[in-house]
Amino acid sequence: MLKRIDLSRDYRKHQAEYMEAVRAVCEETAFSGGKFADRFDEEFAGYCGVPYAAGVNNGTSALHCAMMVLGIGEGDEVIVPANTYIATAWGVTYTGAVPVFADCTADTWEIDPASVRKKITEKTKAVIGVHLYGQPFAYREIRQIADEHGLFVVEDCAQAHGALYEGEMVGGLGELGCFSFYPGKNLYAFGEGGSVTCRKKEYFDAITTIKNQGCQVRYYHDVIGYNYRLEGLQGAVLSVSLKYLPEWTKRRREIGERYIREITNPLFTMQAHPANTSPVYHLFVVTVENPDHLIAYMEEKGMECNKHYPVPCHLQKAYRELGYQRGDCPNAEYLADHCVTLPLFPEMEEAEIQMVIDACNAYRGA
Repeated sequence: MLKRIDLSRDYRKHQAEYMEAVRAVCEETAFSGGKFADRFDEEFAGYCGVPYAAGVNNGTSALHCAMMVLGIGEGDEVIVPANTYIATAWGVTYTGAVPVFADCTADTWEIDPASVRKKITEKTKAVIGVHLYGQPFAYREIRQIADEHGLFVVEDCAQAHGALYEGEMVGGLGELGCFSFYPGKNLYAFGEGGSVTCRKKEYFDAITTIKNQGCQVRYYHDVIGYNYRLEGLQGAVLSVSLKYLPEWTKRRREIGERYIREITNPLFTMQAHPANTSPVYHLFVVTVENPDHLIAYMEEKGMECNKHYPVPCHLQKAYRELGYQRGDCPNAEYLADHCVTLPLFPEMEEAEIQMVIDACNAYRGA
């Protein structure tokens, strides 16, 4: 069975380097924060082209920290896309603010600037755009709307390490960029990890205080903080992985672009990729009339597929008190009802790529 993503192939190829990194951390017992986590922060900031990167324990914490340093709190509203993983909204909710769900576009499947504009109220303080599936959202349009209304723009880059918007690396466009290193991401840890990137030292200093129990000097706590530090083991592993990220990104683009060219079945609809962006194909999502039927068909052919995401955020039970109804975000709802994610990861062999293409083209529907 061809998995949708197979991390074991990367581990087998770079096992010696990963294990050496783990050994070095264990020998120095630098487990919580420490020099290996700090080194990765510097390396990742350099990769993203920003002065600062603050490593945290996961991507959800990165979003929470971003909201906190921008002063988001009770009584505020933050606009987020309905078509995203739920953690985008968690970062808002944790502060006591209210996530306001905007629809996505019908073609790029990214947050829709027109929907954002309609959702702005006197309580709105920020917009979180998600570079979903590795495709950058329409930052220039969102930035223009935000500037008109005095709003912050935060990037959720959890699926977009290395993606480019108008030639610039994501993570350095808005006030803050939030990354996840969850296993399966384009850059992944051996467990959990995340980062917040920024250009302002005041943001960086605030995040490092918040994530470190509210202190800059040990045992002197300046603010209410959290235990959100990046583990040393994860920092060391990520330093190894980061060396290979450009190679992995190149390969993802080759596979993604080949799918676009060679999967010609009219039953499939693919995500649009505007010419001013360079996506990294974290996920290759298509829509079909009957996704469960396609998933079962692909499994019979020896390939694992799944759904990202079967329930849009505004219809999740966790947010039922906000009063959203089906029909409020029709494009996001259509995607949830029709999406299928195809196998795509850097270590795929040519025969496996061709197998996916051939199976998709041979599919005749339910």
